[in-house]
Amino acid sequence: MAVRPVTDTQPHSPSMAPTVARPVRLVARDLEADASLAAHTHPWGQVTFALEGVLRVTADGGTWIVPPQRALWIPPEIVHEIVILEKARLRPIVVHAGAAPFPGRDCKVLEVSALLRELIVGLAQVDEAGPRESLLSALILDELARSATLPIRVALPTDKRLTVLCRAMIADPASSNTLADWARHAGASERTLARLFERDLGMSFGQWRQQMRLAHAAPLIARGLPLSRVAAALGYASQSAFSAMFKKTFGQSPSGFFRAPSSARPAPSSLPESD
Repeated sequence: MAVRPVTDTQPHSPSMAPTVARPVRLVARDLEADASLAAHTHPWGQVTFALEGVLRVTADGGTWIVPPQRALWIPPEIVHEIVILEKARLRPIVVHAGAAPFPGRDCKVLEVSALLRELIVGLAQVDEAGPRESLLSALILDELARSATLPIRVALPTDKRLTVLCRAMIADPASSNTLADWARHAGASERTLARLFERDLGMSFGQWRQQMRLAHAAPLIARGLPLSRVAAALGYASQSAFSAMFKKTFGQSPSGFFRAPSSARPAPSSLPESD
C-alpha cells in the first residue's frame, strides 16, 4: 500500500516516526503555494525533498531555496520551518538518529541523483514494514552518504533589526534598495547596519545580497528559465551582469555549473563586493 499524502500542515502521526527497526520512513504532503510548516524540531534527522515545487527552509541560522533537483539534510534536534514557494509534492525522508548519513549538526544541501529520486518514489509505494522497505531504506542511506553537497546557504543574522531587513530582502530579491534605503525602513543609520552585517554575518551588505540572490537563482536556472528572465527576476540590469557575478563566485557560467557533473564543480570563491 502506498503512503497516502496529506494536504494540511498538522504534525504527522507518531506512528510515522523512524525507529531502530525501521530507521527510514517517508512522509508525504501535497501543499499549495504560501502554505507553511511552523518552526519545529524532532529527535530524528530529515531529508527535506519535493518531487515537484520549490521550498524555502529556514534552520540553524540560515535559509535555503530548495527545488526538486536538491534536498536539504536537517540533523536531529535542529529547529526548522518550511514555506512553500510553489505548489509542492513534499516527500521528506525521516531518519533515525542512529542511522544519520552525515555526522555533526550542520544542514547540507544535497544533489538528488536520478537513483535517489527513484528510491524515494519507491519507498512512497511501501507503507508497511518488510523486506522491500528494508532494502529501499538501506539503499537510500547509502545513496545519501554519497550525495554531492553544494555550498548554497544564506546566513541569517541574530540582531532583530537586521533580521527584519534580511527577511524583507529574501521576500523581494529583485529590490534595488540601497543600504541607505533599508536603513530608513529599519530605523537605524546606514553605518550601524553596515557594522551589523560585518559583525553578525561576517560580510558586507552587498556580499550578503549577492549570496541571497544566488540562492534564489539556483531553482530558476535548474527549471530551465532563460537567464535573461532569471537576471530580471533578481534585479540585475542585464543577463551579462548576472552571468559575470555568477562566474566570479562559482568559477563557471550558470549554464556550465548546472550542466557539469558534481565532481567537477569547484567550491565558490569569496563573494565579490557589490553596492
